[in-house]
Amino acid sequence: MDEDWPAPSPAAAEVIVAGARLVLDPPKEWIDDFNSAALRGVRLDEIAGDRTLVDALVGTNMANLAQWAQHNVESPGARVPIRVIDDGAAMVREMVRRGLDSGMLDAFRTAQSVAWRRWMEVCFMLTDDLDVLREVLDVTSQSIGTFLDDTVTALAEQIAVARAQLIGDTHAERRAAVALVLEGAPIDDARAESQLNYRLTGPQTAVVLSGTGMPMRRLEAVCDAIMAASGLDRRLTVLAGVDRLWVWFPGDRLDVDEAQVPEGIRVAIGLPGVGREGFRRSHFQALSADQTLVGLGSARRVVRYDELALIGALSDDRQIVDDFVQQTLGELAAADPDLRECMRVWFDEQCNSTATAARLFTHRNTVVRRLARAEELLPGGLSRNAIAVAAALEIRHWQD
Repeated sequence: MDEDWPAPSPAAAEVIVAGARLVLDPPKEWIDDFNSAALRGVRLDEIAGDRTLVDALVGTNMANLAQWAQHNVESPGARVPIRVIDDGAAMVREMVRRGLDSGMLDAFRTAQSVAWRRWMEVCFMLTDDLDVLREVLDVTSQSIGTFLDDTVTALAEQIAVARAQLIGDTHAERRAAVALVLEGAPIDDARAESQLNYRLTGPQTAVVLSGTGMPMRRLEAVCDAIMAASGLDRRLTVLAGVDRLWVWFPGDRLDVDEAQVPEGIRVAIGLPGVGREGFRRSHFQALSADQTLVGLGSARRVVRYDELALIGALSDDRQIVDDFVQQTLGELAAADPDLRECMRVWFDEQCNSTATAARLFTHRNTVVRRLARAEELLPGGLSRNAIAVAAALEIRHWQD
């Protein structure tokens, strides 16, 4: 028994044990009241829409109640040790990522007031001996208060560690906030924007920059060049790896070409979007384009999502894609690249030879001759297989 309070008399101990057993199997009404009180804690309305976090908080709340009750069945009136709280660490980290701090521990204080009221009802039900009742309430008041103080202190320490880890690393803090937005977590725009120092409203275009073994300053220099060429004055940059950046630009048109990008660096660009959903969608499109480009083994340095969307949708299996290209293009697959490029651009220009010639800076007659030769090399011609040929040419273009 802790010397801070005396051991209860046998009569008081009997009441405490009986009451603790009732608490271990409380009526649903008590549970609902207890958990509702916890969720009225300071700022916890901000996580009300996140079922995972709400369930984690409720689970911790109920586990603490069970810990106190079980210990008082076994050792009535003794100081109750806190639970091993490693299982609560994930909950703490998630809440800190959402910008919450130790103020959220008010949840346990509000729950305590409800628990104490219910506990008094139990005690009054179990004895009408005023002296015993006074002793029970005195002992258990100290026991509950101390257990709660110890628990809150331990959780506050975890919160301090989690916040230090985030605040101490700007990129880690940004990654945490970005992850919440990308996951679709119910963090409001104001808090996300505060943590990111970037507005989620308006046009959004995401870019993924990669460069194996490339110094980060080289990737940052490419970002600067894109901003300058696009007439933008800000961006959001998140370090996604030792040689990889996730970037968002507040614009719907990015001026990027291969000349701006040094060899060894790859730039994948998502379609422009608007607001929070545009922020998310454009990023996942940029990731998809980057993965498709890598899967094709392409040496190209700049790709936009819409250029590879069809290819990305065909298959994740490189061998299947290669077989499709070979079977569809036949001899054209290994022929003069000018023939393939002429037919690819012709498809892109809606089969208009004049527009194709203008785009390739050549004469229309040259285009006609190249198209004729390319069609001769196709195993099945164009009449039955035009869509497949166009798709195969697009894949082969990005493999060059």
